[in-house]
This record gives sequence, C-alpha cells and structure tokens, in this order.
Amino acid sequence: MPPRSARIGGILTACALLATIPHQFGAGPGFAMAADLLLVGALAMFSLTARASRLAFVAVGLALVAWAAATRPDWAQAVLTALTRGGFIIALFTALSALRSAAVGSQDILDCGRFLARQPPGRRYLALTVGGHLFGLILLYGSISLLGGLAAESTARETNQELRRHRLRRMLVAIQRGFASTLCWSPMALSMAVTMSVVQGASWPAAVGLCLVSSLLMIGIGWGLDALFKPQLSAPAPTRAAETESWLRRLRPLLFLLAIVVGGVFLLHLTTGVAVTGAVMTVVPLVAVAWTLILPPMRGGRAATLAARMGQFATRDLAGYSGEIILLFMAGFIGSLGSWLLVPIMQAQGPDLAALPPLLILAALVWVIPLTGQIGMNPILAVSLLVPLLPSPADVGVHPTAMVIAITGGWAISGNTSPFTASVLLVGKLGGVEARHAGTQWNGLYALSTGAALTLWVLLAATLL
Repeated sequence: MPPRSARIGGILTACALLATIPHQFGAGPGFAMAADLLLVGALAMFSLTARASRLAFVAVGLALVAWAAATRPDWAQAVLTALTRGGFIIALFTALSALRSAAVGSQDILDCGRFLARQPPGRRYLALTVGGHLFGLILLYGSISLLGGLAAESTARETNQELRRHRLRRMLVAIQRGFASTLCWSPMALSMAVTMSVVQGASWPAAVGLCLVSSLLMIGIGWGLDALFKPQLSAPAPTRAAETESWLRRLRPLLFLLAIVVGGVFLLHLTTGVAVTGAVMTVVPLVAVAWTLILPPMRGGRAATLAARMGQFATRDLAGYSGEIILLFMAGFIGSLGSWLLVPIMQAQGPDLAALPPLLILAALVWVIPLTGQIGMNPILAVSLLVPLLPSPADVGVHPTAMVIAITGGWAISGNTSPFTASVLLVGKLGGVEARHAGTQWNGLYALSTGAALTLWVLLAATLL
C-alpha cells in the first residue's frame, strides 16, 4: 500500500481530471484554476516520498518561477499557463490510466496477449508488433508491462538458455516498437497532445493520415530488420506446433474495446466540436467505468465493485504512478515556462532561426528529440521547450502538418532509444539488461534506419503539402 501522502495525492489527481473536463468544453477559467490547485497539492503530497531524481525537476520548476518573478512583470500569467499545460498532460494521463487499470483486470485481454506471445517464429515478431501497437493505443506503456510480462512468461519454459535469451529480446523489441509507433499518430498519445499544443495551426484530423504513414514505416522497417538479422543459433531451434486458434476470436475483445473508445471519441468530437484530446479525457474514463461494470463483480454487487475499484484506482494506481506524474507534470511546466523565458532572449541575442532553410528545421526535429533523450531530456520537456523557440510554420512557409510529422516521428524514436523513458526502462528490466543497452544496442540500427526513413518522409510531405 502506498504511503498516506501518496494516496492523498492520487485522490487529488483524480479530482483534477474531473475539473479539467469541463474546461475542455469551454467552461470558465475557474475550472482550470481548480485543476491547477488540485495538482499543485498532489505534487506536494507526492514530493514527500519522491526520489531525488524527481525532486530535481520540481526544484528546476521553482527556480524558473523565481527567475520569471524577478525579471518579468507578467510572470504570474505565464506561471498559470504553465500550470495549465502540466495539468492538461496529467489529466490525459489519468484518463488513460483509468482505462488501463480496468482493461488489465479482464481475462479476455490477458488471453489475447498470451495468444500473441505464443505465435510461431515465422510470424511472432509481426504479431507482437501489431499487438503492441493495438494494446499501446489504450494501455500506453502499460502494453509493454502486459505483453512483455507474458513474453517473459512464455520464454521461461524454454530450457535452451541461448534460445530463450534471443527469443525474449526479439519479443520485447517487437512489443516496444509496436507501442512506440502509436506515438506517431494516436489521439490518445501524449506525443500528439503536446505537439498539437505547441505547433501553431496544427490539427489532429489534418495530420492523422500522413502520421499513420510514419507509423507504418516504423512497423515495416522493424519487421524487415528482424527478418534480415536473425540470430545464428549454435543448434537448430525445436519445431513448434502451429497456432490453430482463430485470430478474430482472440483479438475480438481488444478490437471491440478500441472500436468503442475511438468511435466514442470521434462522435463526441464531431457532435460537440470539443478538441480530440478533450474528447479522449471524457470518453475514456466512461469506457473504463463501463468496462469495470461488465467484469465479474466482487462481493456486494456491481455498484460496490465499481466504488471499490475507483477508490483503488485513486489511492493505489495513481499513487503508484507518483513518480511518473511528477515527471510528466514538471516536464510540461518547465517546457512551457522555460520557452516563455527564453523566446525574448533568443530573439534579442540568439541566432535567427527563421533564416534557416525550413526543410533543415524539419529534418533536425526528427533527430534532435531522440538525441536529447540520450542526455535525460524527456520528450515532453524537449518538445515543450524547443519547439516554441522555432519560427512558426507560417513564418517559414511550411504546412503545420509537416512539423507534426517531424516531431511525433522523433518522439517515437526517442521512445525506443532513450534510457530515461518508461518504455525503455521497462524493456530493460524485463530483458535483464541495462536500459541504455536496451535502447542503443537493441534498437540502435533500428533508430538509424527509421530516422533516415522518417526524415525523407517528412521532407517529401513538406514539399507535397
């Protein structure tokens, strides 16, 4: 059980989501202010038991507030804007975490994951990549925990140590790459939500088609590299029986859940005009509630089961994510306030970025985001801090969608390679290697290949738009 302070922080975080949703639908600024206050309180509670690495982000944020207050007369409004940016990120994270908590309790979802993990070698990589992509749409990096855990479970019975090591590595990178490819396009991914907020003139409906091409490139390149560079075993692998169960029957629960979530988000977006991210924050918790109600109830009936699981979500699940919540909130906060402080300095003393060729800016974005990830800069922080320093797409004559493709592509590569991201940390832990080894050794060639392909793709898209 998490400490009491973390449990209080989890309750405040859940309440902040409830305050953020009306604000997304155009309610007064009072709701945003309430969400900001609730999250500040949550961060204070989480900080009481947080690790020093997380507290360092809090210290940087406080230092930026002091800098802003000492140098700019309009600092208070900038701080409120930064709080709202961080709160928006946490509200989306909380909503998706609610669905993840509900889904992982379903036996049908677990059976779906086991079905993918026991595919024969000829189609295992593609099955797990596509499965990691589909699971990642609703579970975020929880898909790596779920499928990766099932992969480790399936390989644990292998007596050949060499074969078990190679099989587990290939299964884990397939799952990770499938999850990371969702970052290119998914309306439920933090990558898309943050990118939409910092790229002037960008919209998800306008960008999704071309961003899906980025995702397909990442999936296809990973599949090709896995086929080309199969490990050489000292002895032939034993023959495995072909899987005879129906794909449609096993994947039906996951596909049904995705259809409900995506259909509900689009329906709400089209009927109300609310932003796609606002629709996600609204629909996803409702689906989580409905999913909980259809699961077998505990003692006391479905209403008591729902109340108990909602309490567990706030006081156990969200409290358990305290480190992630601090990191995500502060990344958005530091990026927003830091860029606000740096923009006038760059304009007065820095280089004129508007004079750079626009295609060079787009190509650089694909590479800068994963490179900064190697030195500990979370993609949320990198994008929130660096993109506002760039000239707007209109100022350099490129379509906003081209910049979205570049940013989300770089973000996805960082999700495969940065040893400071949750996805790489999880893969390293499940594979029994250091996170940096999992990021650079297991995915180094893949990152270079996808980076080159995405660079060419964003340059092509920029010339066509």
